[in-house]
Amino acid sequence: MADADVRSARSGDVDELARIHRDTWRTAYTDLLPDDVLVALDATPTLSLAVESGQLLVATEGRWLVGYCLAGGATEADTADVSGTPHEDAATTAIVTVLVEPRWGRRGHGSRLLDTAARQLVEAGATRGIAWIPESDRATRNFFERHEWTPDGTVRTLDAGGRPVREIRVSRGLTPLSDA
Repeated sequence: MADADVRSARSGDVDELARIHRDTWRTAYTDLLPDDVLVALDATPTLSLAVESGQLLVATEGRWLVGYCLAGGATEADTADVSGTPHEDAATTAIVTVLVEPRWGRRGHGSRLLDTAARQLVEAGATRGIAWIPESDRATRNFFERHEWTPDGTVRTLDAGGRPVREIRVSRGLTPLSDA
């Protein structure tokens, strides 16, 4: 494998990361999301804000950007239980999203992203991480479960262009993978 690394995202990375997001979602979620939702995907504003706030990491292989991890403080709504009550550690809970372009998958990029994010989040005072995953996305669920992120019983249903999408929440106490 060529040199693989994880670094903080730069503003010049946003267009390529938005393409990775769009192309990966259009491949992975073609049966889950309506065509008009997939066609309209544009993660550029979210990724730009994440770069500005320092919450976006990128995985590289050689000169290529191959994926990203968006990690930062979770909202109370994201940490809430089924009754809507925020979890007792809501203030120190981080939400994490990891995405690696499929052609670069199974090469350790996702694990490096998750480990680096966990280290940074712990240094910033986070104690727990959560991630929301479409229930039917077995690949992403398997990835998180391999790293001991487990479903905590919380689900939500989102409206994706008139089509309900059920998501599960996985969580784990935050320690870097290499320390676990």
